[in-house]
Amino acid sequence: MKNPFKDKTWFKFLSNKYVWVSLSFFTWMVFLDNYSYFEHRFLNKQIDELEDNATYYQGEIKKDEEHIKQLKNPMQVEKYAREKYYMKKDSEDIYIVEFNSDSLKKK
Repeated sequence: MKNPFKDKTWFKFLSNKYVWVSLSFFTWMVFLDNYSYFEHRFLNKQIDELEDNATYYQGEIKKDEEHIKQLKNPMQVEKYAREKYYMKKDSEDIYIVEFNSDSLKKK
């Protein structure tokens, strides 16, 4: 008995062993391999996040370097200590005044 599909092009294409090997290789590389397409997408997202973090931290480093330059001046150190840590000289009194709008922003 003769196969009725033997002369069809799609049958010839699908019966070719190289097509099956290529399809299995493609399936393996896209879905199953350690270096699959999905793994690459995941790793690329992580790389993008890390690059964003790197640019953020580089900006923070520049800000901190500016603060360090300013704190080399003794007057700036005194100003920073008074504003941040409420330090005072022995002969001074400090009064901290909070407005209603300030307490609403802190909540």
